[in-house]
Amino acid sequence: MTARPKRVTVHDLAAARRDGRRITMVTAYDWPTGRLADDAGVDCVLVGDSLAMVVAGRESTIPATLEQMIYHGEIVARAVARAMVVVDLPFPLQHLGVMRAVEACARILKETGCQAVKLEGTAGQAGVIEALVQAGIPVMGHVGLRPQAVHQLGGYRLQRDGEALRHDARAAAAAGACAVVLECVPREIAATITAELSVPTIGIGAGPDCAGQVLVLHDLVGLSPDRVPRFVRRYADARATITDAVARWRADVEAGTFPGPDETLG
Repeated sequence: MTARPKRVTVHDLAAARRDGRRITMVTAYDWPTGRLADDAGVDCVLVGDSLAMVVAGRESTIPATLEQMIYHGEIVARAVARAMVVVDLPFPLQHLGVMRAVEACARILKETGCQAVKLEGTAGQAGVIEALVQAGIPVMGHVGLRPQAVHQLGGYRLQRDGEALRHDARAAAAAGACAVVLECVPREIAATITAELSVPTIGIGAGPDCAGQVLVLHDLVGLSPDRVPRFVRRYADARATITDAVARWRADVEAGTFPGPDETLG
């Protein structure tokens, strides 16, 4: 029997920060993408509430529900053997009181088999993070561009208030967050926050000085049908490959050459 690989934990993330090793995190939503990300050796697989956009075609992450996060999180957690699986807490549960947030995150942890939750928030959510950590639930913070607050922030845009960003990140780390995601933050501000925090920062559109990086798998392999953000580097054109394969199969069916002798049973 093949031995199960050692699971990445919050202690491994802390060690990576201490040793200067870059952390990698990929967002995935189902069994195939979770398995592929894990096979590629990333440290963390995030089941993001961006599934509302990437999987369900919504205009924002706001429609994602707790039940959807649990459903997709459980599938990904079963697919992933090594990476630390992190599941987003969907809007607006971190704003409904500490006990509601603890109850929701406990459900996520118990029903998905993940190892941590991630929640967006300003310093105002520090009490929620602290309560979750005290309950034994590892937490990643998320500051900068917060997609759940996209209407309040006026769209998906670079966040430039360095003082507020530093305050939010420090509050999340002080409350016990094991890492802090920095989204759409100028490089200089992200570098300053990274130097100030003892926990790792994980950047997305925040420059190369963060302790780690995260991208949506669909974006980095070219599966996204729409224009991707400037901070994405595409490493493949999977959408073109799949479209071409399906079109060639359709042509073979229409021409009567599929199935052929090799695909015919009996």
